Amino acid sequence: MAIAMRQHRPHAVELLLALALSASLTAACSTEPGQAASSGRPSRTIENKGSDTIVNLALAWAEAYQQVQPAVQVSVTGGGTGTGMAALINGTVDIANASRRIKPEERSAAEANGISPVEFVVARDAIAVIVHPDNPVDRLTIDQIAAVYTGAIDNWAQLGGQDRPIVRLSRETNSGTHVYFLEQVLRKGDLESEALFSPDTLLLPSSEGITAEVRDNPNAIGYDGLGYVTPDVKVLAVALDPSLGYAYPTIQTVNSLEYPIARELYMYTAGEPESEVLEYLNWILSDPAQVIVSQLGFVPVRR
Repeated sequence: MAIAMRQHRPHAVELLLALALSASLTAACSTEPGQAASSGRPSRTIENKGSDTIVNLALAWAEAYQQVQPAVQVSVTGGGTGTGMAALINGTVDIANASRRIKPEERSAAEANGISPVEFVVARDAIAVIVHPDNPVDRLTIDQIAAVYTGAIDNWAQLGGQDRPIVRLSRETNSGTHVYFLEQVLRKGDLESEALFSPDTLLLPSSEGITAEVRDNPNAIGYDGLGYVTPDVKVLAVALDPSLGYAYPTIQTVNSLEYPIARELYMYTAGEPESEVLEYLNWILSDPAQVIVSQLGFVPVRR
């Protein structure tokens, strides 16, 4: 089997496979790691933990892989990118999921424990900015979004909407999505920037929670990975430079670089992966597994 790639190399995706799974489920039965295979039970468990953005995708992959390789169970849990990184540092997972790159201090902590994290890009994601369907605002620039979340803009009338206070929603600080949004939207990629979320920003523990709150609150604004956006909220068009036009988050606009709030999604292993973990990562980057990426609303790294 080919060595898993650490950078995306797009190829054509032809197979179709649609899987809808709840993020609260675990993928497969409860066999312990190293248990001998008998009666069709797995002989090896791969522990996979981390990003809530990736968790549904990771669960779908795990379920599909059980059909491909019944001797291997992939146990998936969420908890956020920070949780996955902590588990990687402590040596308690085989694969950590992350919706941001590993921080220098996390890499240093891992190396202090004798662990050398290895990075794999497994998918891409657009972060959609969402509002209530009745909100008349339909597009914003990065500067305007940053001004909203830092508190410089606090009324929808300042953005061409109704005279209503803006309710800011964000993922909690343990979330890789929160960190990405802070660094790339509020701080606009400026490493010297000290911009912060407004103190009255409501921090929610899940992507589903943000979508649900936006759906119910006509004053709210939130952001979510594209795979979590539902039809009952309104997605805004976003522009880095209005003179270059606005774009909605789609697979096409992410791949063409038109949509400005897009990122790569990662898996990290404790050193170069071997045996079952290596085979699983190779499969994740194969065409059948990357079809699941697009079916769940993310962007494949192979096209």
